Amino acid sequence: MPSSYNIGAHYEGLVKELVDSGRYASASEVMRDSLRLLEQREKIRALELENLKREYEAGKASGEPEEIDPAEFLQSLKAERAARGK
Repeated sequence: MPSSYNIGAHYEGLVKELVDSGRYASASEVMRDSLRLLEQREKIRALELENLKREYEAGKASGEPEEIDPAEFLQSLKAERAARGK
């Protein structure tokens, strides 16, 4: 089922440039490759969102946050870094 889309002058120029360069044989090839990349990106975003939701739920399940002294926390980070550097 053929479709027709208006992608604007900028992208029309890009498609033409890619075909004229010989990198792609046709505008359809450019569009299919572009859609494959978009599909990949959307799958990655979905996986990242699932992971973020899991981490959020794990954080909520871990209990109430504890108060910490910022100076002590910073000192402990510096000590850890110094220990790794040795």
